[in-house]
Amino acid sequence: MSHGFVRRESVETEMHRSGEKEKTLVYTKKRGYDVTRNPLLNKGMAFSMEERLQLGIHGLLPPCFISQDIQLLRVLKNYDMRKDDLDRYVFLMGLQDCNEKLFYRLITSDVERFMPIIYTPTVGLACQQYGLIFRKPRGLFITIHDQGHIASILQNWPEKDIKAVCVTDGERILGLGDLGCHGMGIPVGKLALYTACGGMPPQQCLPVMLDVGTDNEALLNDPLYIGLRHKRVRGPAYDALLDEFMKAISDRYGMDCLIQFEDFANINAFRLLSKYRNKYCTFNDDIQGTAAVAVAGLLAALRITKTKLCNHTILFQGAGEAAMGIAELITMAMEKEGLSKEESLKKIWMVDSKGLIVKGRDHLTHEKERFAHEHSQMKKLEDAVKELKPTAIIGVAAVAGAFSEQIIRDMASLNERPIIFALSNPTSKAECTAEQCYSFTEGRGIFASGSPFDPVTLPDGRTLYPGQGNNSYIFPGVGLGVTGCALKHITEAIFLTAAEALALLVTEKDLAEGRLYPPLSSIRDVSVKLAVKIMEYAYEHNLATLHPEPVDKEAYIRSISYNTDYDEFAVESYRWPEDCMAMQSCKL
Repeated sequence: MSHGFVRRESVETEMHRSGEKEKTLVYTKKRGYDVTRNPLLNKGMAFSMEERLQLGIHGLLPPCFISQDIQLLRVLKNYDMRKDDLDRYVFLMGLQDCNEKLFYRLITSDVERFMPIIYTPTVGLACQQYGLIFRKPRGLFITIHDQGHIASILQNWPEKDIKAVCVTDGERILGLGDLGCHGMGIPVGKLALYTACGGMPPQQCLPVMLDVGTDNEALLNDPLYIGLRHKRVRGPAYDALLDEFMKAISDRYGMDCLIQFEDFANINAFRLLSKYRNKYCTFNDDIQGTAAVAVAGLLAALRITKTKLCNHTILFQGAGEAAMGIAELITMAMEKEGLSKEESLKKIWMVDSKGLIVKGRDHLTHEKERFAHEHSQMKKLEDAVKELKPTAIIGVAAVAGAFSEQIIRDMASLNERPIIFALSNPTSKAECTAEQCYSFTEGRGIFASGSPFDPVTLPDGRTLYPGQGNNSYIFPGVGLGVTGCALKHITEAIFLTAAEALALLVTEKDLAEGRLYPPLSSIRDVSVKLAVKIMEYAYEHNLATLHPEPVDKEAYIRSISYNTDYDEFAVESYRWPEDCMAMQSCKL
């Protein structure tokens, strides 16, 4: 088995302060340094004396025995000593490379605190500085020059039971553009959230960078750049690489292995999704994950406005992957309310870099043409707001400050409860801040953002907690549900199911406080509940391939979820020297 360890089928039960808890004994063939250097096996100074003697690590560790609880305190103290967020990111990645159980114990202890460090917004800065902060390789780096040999490269990965792959080619990292091989920080971060937020075991997750070069001249001239030093390869060679990659992944890990596309440029994202969605178990998080979390926020907002979605007119700032994905899912939701497809499309308008998307405008892509309506051309978002009178504006173009004070005030004058979603990441690219939205609408704005914002206290004394429309509310739960019932294809209905389930988890108290999403502190339970709903839908529509169908789906999902408690290593009876016996008293 990979990593040299196997789990015994039977389990031993021990009593803990929190009650009864099952412990799984682990056998490993590794010994000595190989144990202490393996992040999946390493427990630091929490190894018992029996384990140290049996595993050949006695003497390789200080003599004290320190529990995971005390280790957590030490990590927190070290974390607090870091000078800035990038330094904290590097520290946490080092911990992940050293002791995976402790890393996830830390992240799950306070998800709201640590998610902005391991993912947006800090991961954007980390990707920009990836060549500088690079320590240990994590995941697979497959280049355009490896064409014809991808299957053999996959053999180099130690794990055989991979359930989820996150892949990027680094061309459109967040709102930062082409970062080439430095974009590997995104799949690494996404899959860390699969575990922290969804409970998927990290050894079942594989981050992949498809390095086809970069058009970023600054990187090509940077001596610290870690990727291929040539322009991006496009056309037939690029497509052949993707075809070979998709087939190789499915051949090695099965047709039910989830392949998540992340941060591909618009020119490739839509066509690759269309090309592979009915052939493999795949989705594009920028298109479909963003869509689900945005629609969930809209559905939650409807409980404040007391209206139906089909009664709204929605204006997008941006017409790329995110906008198209959200718009498509909105039309599905409107159709479910009884509106025709044609009428639902008329409810959605888009403004891109050239202005309002209207019929007859030059150089419209196929995706944009679907949302082009009869109207005079308009260049500015401000004019479009005044003319179209939208009830909701959604920013997904990574244009910082696109929602000006005038636009926000106009939205407030047009609507009693204007819906304003500034969803672009990282924070520096947000269309407006939470404070600007609430201040310019006198606290009436219904706000959501892609990156976190601090609570805002209004002049009347109310404190509002902005809802963060982070994709982490969706993709870990989707991944958990899809892999849990072994789906082979992921339909759009899966994402609408996830969006509806997420919206229902928002409480009246959350809404009163300004939240359109459950608190991040509850993200693990949120993911489980989304996974259950997805499994129910899959079995109801004969999409699941896992049989027999689990009767209690929530219990099943929780049973396969990752546990951050240290495993116990199976050790044979060993006659301890008396001096070793004496050291057992030195425990923390």
